[in-house]
Amino acid sequence: MSSIRLERLTFGHADAVPLLTRADAFLPSGWTALVGENGAGKTTLLRLVSGAIHPTDGQVLVSPERARVVLCPQEVGLAPGDGARDLARRDDGDARRLRGLLGLDPDSLGRWSTLSPGERKRWQIGGALGSAPDVLLLDEPTNHVDAAAREVLLGALRRFGGVGIVVSHDRSLIEPLAQRTLRLHRGRLRMYPGSYAAAREAWEAEARAAWDRRAGMQEAARDARARLAEARREREAAERSRSGRRRDPKDADARSVVKKNRQARAEDRLARNVARLREVAERADDRVEDAPAEPEPGRSVFLGFERAPRPVLLSLDAPVVHAGPAPVLRDVHVRLRRDDRVRVEGANGAGKTTLLGALLAHADLPADRLLVLPQELAPGAGASLLAEVRSLEPSVRGRVLALVAALGSDPARLLASREPSPGEARKLLLALGMGRHAWALVLDEPTNHLDLPSVERLEEALAAYPGALLLVSHDDAFAGRCTTSRWRIGGGSVDTTG
Repeated sequence: MSSIRLERLTFGHADAVPLLTRADAFLPSGWTALVGENGAGKTTLLRLVSGAIHPTDGQVLVSPERARVVLCPQEVGLAPGDGARDLARRDDGDARRLRGLLGLDPDSLGRWSTLSPGERKRWQIGGALGSAPDVLLLDEPTNHVDAAAREVLLGALRRFGGVGIVVSHDRSLIEPLAQRTLRLHRGRLRMYPGSYAAAREAWEAEARAAWDRRAGMQEAARDARARLAEARREREAAERSRSGRRRDPKDADARSVVKKNRQARAEDRLARNVARLREVAERADDRVEDAPAEPEPGRSVFLGFERAPRPVLLSLDAPVVHAGPAPVLRDVHVRLRRDDRVRVEGANGAGKTTLLGALLAHADLPADRLLVLPQELAPGAGASLLAEVRSLEPSVRGRVLALVAALGSDPARLLASREPSPGEARKLLLALGMGRHAWALVLDEPTNHLDLPSVERLEEALAAYPGALLLVSHDDAFAGRCTTSRWRIGGGSVDTTG
């Protein structure tokens, strides 16, 4: 049986805080969900296991020694990979069964550029499974994938018998798939038995217990400081009493000497008590755990939001909408009004992203009043977004950074970084649009690359956002929280009556 052992694993870039610090874990055969906040190092850990990069210290031990390790990254290539091509060429029973299970047509590889990202993702994972790996590493395998395709992928992944590690924000995938949950948090790894939901309940209970301990320590620290203050008052009162007494320099009888010695010993005891209580108070303060509360997105970020002056923000009337040379949609008539909150629905390849592209091609809104979030950001976009945030006027920058914090990232750490992770870059772009009080948000699968807590926080932020929203998402729970109407795409047409 295959397995992976991580021993004292440490990794960090030269100019950054280490992502992993002496982390240990054992992963047997079966599926493990790897979870953690954006930027925690989940993708880095998968690359370490795959051998694409090497640890600063410690080691990754894969058993058997010559086990085949395959990594499916978040991104799908501009051309099909070798695994996909091999799966398309093969005519053996295993290849035919796998293609049938995933709904893959070998002829579709010839029109790769016109395939939807979800269709490409199925080919990517099919190619990986077809190569018969001992260890399969999946980074966000359901990005761009609709509900039907997710069920197909889930069925195929359940048949895999080796060591599987999956990084995903998709609760409907990891809950039924993973037998255990590995949490990467503040550079450490912790394995929890069972599903993500059970693991999250466990670490939230641990966090509540830590808060209770912290509250007890704070109370002890307050009590120690109060006792120190009382001791200091007693010492000061004694000093004032001594300095206020008149002394006769000729008074040297035995009783006076004894009295002075007694006073000196009492004052010395008071001084020692003050010193002791000061140490007690300092130790109590040191024991108070550093457990900052996570900020929550609130409506205060949108105070002062100015409603768009025109009732219709985006519109499209087109007899035909093309994706490249191919006609995809016909007789399209859509309007996004300033108070609309619309979900665009349809299967992979139905034309959702194509519709957004055509709609935006006719947009005439000011650039800072329209936020467009594509499924994937261009390489280097994160660094450009950081520079843009740094250049904002203070009031707007404050709103943007408040939203970054509310979405689960540390603004100070993010601003100090050179290149944010894909999830952090998406948070930055979302925060820029909402923090600038954009009139309309056009979001194509905004939860791609986001960790699960961030998805839940984004739900809250979008629910509070007062402008127009046009959303493509395969996450039913997320879309249901954020939108109130639907445009359904199917059979080459758009139904806006939902």
